[in-house]
Amino acid sequence: MAYLFTSESVSEGHPDKISDQISDSILDHFLAYDSNAKVAIETLVTTGQIILAGEVNSKIWVNVQKVARNILRKIGYTKNEYRFNADSCGIISAIQEQSSDLLEGIIRSKKEDQGSGDQGIVFGYAVKETENYMPLTLEISHHILKELSLIRSEGEKMTYLRPDAKSQVTLEYSEKNVPVHVHAIVISTQHDEFDTKERMQKRIIYDVINILIPRVIENIPLKNGKKLFTDRTKYYINPTGKFVTGGPHGDTGLTGRKIIVDTYGGRGSHGGGAFSGKDPSKMDRSGAYAARHIAKNIVAAGISDELLIQISYAAGISKPIGIFVNNYGKSKIDNEEIALNINKIFDLCPYAIEKRLKLRNPIYEETSVYGHMGKTPSKVYKYFLDIEGNKKKQEVELFTWEKLDYLPVIKEIFNHSKN
Repeated sequence: MAYLFTSESVSEGHPDKISDQISDSILDHFLAYDSNAKVAIETLVTTGQIILAGEVNSKIWVNVQKVARNILRKIGYTKNEYRFNADSCGIISAIQEQSSDLLEGIIRSKKEDQGSGDQGIVFGYAVKETENYMPLTLEISHHILKELSLIRSEGEKMTYLRPDAKSQVTLEYSEKNVPVHVHAIVISTQHDEFDTKERMQKRIIYDVINILIPRVIENIPLKNGKKLFTDRTKYYINPTGKFVTGGPHGDTGLTGRKIIVDTYGGRGSHGGGAFSGKDPSKMDRSGAYAARHIAKNIVAAGISDELLIQISYAAGISKPIGIFVNNYGKSKIDNEEIALNINKIFDLCPYAIEKRLKLRNPIYEETSVYGHMGKTPSKVYKYFLDIEGNKKKQEVELFTWEKLDYLPVIKEIFNHSKN
């Protein structure tokens, strides 16, 4: 039966995403100077105010206020009319030392025996729908806001744009689960005040249709994807009318409130734990990255056209409690066999995941907007400031869990299990 499916995304200026970026940038600064730091940072943003809370165990300290203000400048919160300005907002830090009880459950004499930082379930998902094995609804949703952000930063067109924005994409799927048509697109973008509401609405609708959407269609992440956009595609642009009051002045933002945007847009499943602000000893984060890495490599190896993996952990225990697999009937190999082979190929203990995916590096700010999954692995140089303001340059490898580096061993193990 044909059906409609929808995913959403939010921009870097959305209040919840501001919080995620601040939390992850603070985490990166701790890891840049102490790779063994245990960090869990939560951020709240509201009108003219940032509140930082959480727990840290580290041999160094970070100027968290300066890190937070730098993030706001990068996003574009530099004008007083936004009622949230990088240079004037208040910042309160209530960060405290991490519980010694929790640390005793994690740290072992042998690193290989490191326990899980907490109990939890994590999911990994991949599907042969786009080149990066992500759901197309989510990819287009992200893509719309990336293009909108580029237009804002270029400053040549749509010069009224402000940082806060949301998108939503509904695709029509055929009975064979193939995307056939972009049914509807919703875009809400914050903007400057106009002289009249009527002129404002007319101008923004015109610019989105004639400036933004052509750029989106030109670079859609799917071969022949341009054909999905037709005259029947419906557009809902700033459907509430006016969107001048936005960002933290319009809505309070909190770390970890966009977990579906961060992962698979509602496809597959989610264990419920947020990612941002957490060092890799927290399995909510590292376990989810490992599960995505496994699912993507298995689908890319041709074992299944779609795959969901669940891994469960207990606090202080190194080995997973259980592994669940769902191939949605899109594999010739049953779920039990896939799960058994995953256990043969991948060490899913916390220390092994950290080492395999290089998670003790300061790589997390880049994950905090437009999804933690589906991005291209790359090596980059990043800069960090210590508590005294000294700058450090470090090369890091981003999005290691997106690498297709296990294809040969997966094909060998699965071909062997068939015989």
